Amino acid sequence: MTCPDKPRQLINWFVCSLRIPRVCKLWSSRRPRTRRNLLLGVACAIYLGFLVSQVSRGSFQHGQTTDRVSSYSHDISKVPFPEIPLDGTLAPPELQDNGSTLQPNVVYITLRSKRSKPANIRGTVKPKRRKKYAAASVAPGPEVLVRPSVILQEDAQAADAEVPGYVQGYLTKAGERPWRLLRGPGVGTGRSKLRQHRVRESNIRIYSESAPSWLSKDDIRRMRLLADGEVASILSGGRLLVLEASTSGSVPGCGPNPCGLLKQPLDMSEVFAFHLDRILGLNRTLPSVSRKSEFIQDGQPRPIILWDSSLASASNDSHSSVKITWGTYQQSLKQKCWLNGRVPRPERGCTEIHHYEWSKMALFDFLLQIYNRLDANCCGFRPRKEDACIQNGLRPNCDDQNSVTLAHIIQRKNDPRHLVFINNKGFFDRSEDNLNFKLLEGIREFPESAISVLKSQHLRQKLLQSLFLDRVYWESQGGRQGIEKLIDVIEQRARILLTYINAHGARVLPMNE
Repeated sequence: MTCPDKPRQLINWFVCSLRIPRVCKLWSSRRPRTRRNLLLGVACAIYLGFLVSQVSRGSFQHGQTTDRVSSYSHDISKVPFPEIPLDGTLAPPELQDNGSTLQPNVVYITLRSKRSKPANIRGTVKPKRRKKYAAASVAPGPEVLVRPSVILQEDAQAADAEVPGYVQGYLTKAGERPWRLLRGPGVGTGRSKLRQHRVRESNIRIYSESAPSWLSKDDIRRMRLLADGEVASILSGGRLLVLEASTSGSVPGCGPNPCGLLKQPLDMSEVFAFHLDRILGLNRTLPSVSRKSEFIQDGQPRPIILWDSSLASASNDSHSSVKITWGTYQQSLKQKCWLNGRVPRPERGCTEIHHYEWSKMALFDFLLQIYNRLDANCCGFRPRKEDACIQNGLRPNCDDQNSVTLAHIIQRKNDPRHLVFINNKGFFDRSEDNLNFKLLEGIREFPESAISVLKSQHLRQKLLQSLFLDRVYWESQGGRQGIEKLIDVIEQRARILLTYINAHGARVLPMNE
């Protein structure tokens, strides 16, 4: 009988070898037991070697398969994939790998899916409060039950005479109906304080260790004062609130106390403008917060803006501290007045305002579509009947633009080189095909600090962090969902502005003067 000779059938070979007579004799009982044990050990060794060979062969094949899979995965990892932002939208179409932007007249197609959870807002988790033990209740006195009221008419008229020109421009706006103020018993005479003894949580919420870096300590202090300060008296028919300074430090205002200018509910965009100004690094607006006034019957939240007594007096017609027409403004842009510290010649027609201030104003006004400063006649877009230019009958005056006077151009008394942006009512409902590009006419330079923020793709996160501080404004706009819609508009206008800058070859310069 012939035994198999393949390595995989060693067991069969061992069985065949047992049939050889010589081996059978060794297996007989007449042989010593040690030889029998020796044969069993040899058989076990052969079988063990067979198992080892099978295991090593299988591991070798598995190693080859793993190497092939890893090499394939490595090749796939080299294939470039497009980067998708965390908010679920495609990257801005105008940005290229080399940092340049696309030319205009390009149709953008933005694929928007359901936005995933954006970046965390700093301090959204409210800390736990310590348990407070109630004190013994005391019967309220008559001064606690007094409702806020208006000061006497003669005192109000005397106080209105002290109101500066730029505030009077606010108070005499056409088309505004007077507010109905609540009156109550126990009204005192003169400038009686309208104190309300209640303990409430601050409307400026900062749950983290520090406020956002673009807001200074003075900004936070004044925001708290405007949002939570007790009203000492009311001037100008309820438009100007005299607040009690509850924080240390001097705040410009009505004599010893600070004042806040209370505006209409439709002017809530002024709060958004303040935060956008600080984020862009312009620092040209006055602190503004949203506040609910308990002495106004409708109870709607309204913006309240710090009254800064350091602002220069304004005229009654243009509400500006300097009179300048559109033609003079365009000429001053060409002359680059006060640039690099050079004193302009008198024949050039320069004002005291630095050249870079106009660039900052134009950028700020374009993002918010504020037209009442540079284009009060609405000549750069299609106005609606709700716009002030239509209500005041200024639309037909677009033929002779050079003679049109700019409005709300305000300086400080001790700093005539820089502007202060007031009356910053923006419009978020302007469509992309109806943006006012006249606001950018003549501008050839833009501030680097603001452009870097617009390019960084962190504008949304910073606006969310900043606007979250103002509790009343956040809630009045529908919470995070409503704020996101406003930011969508600003981001889209920022992309259009960047395309405009690239198409017109405008320069981006540091403007620290």
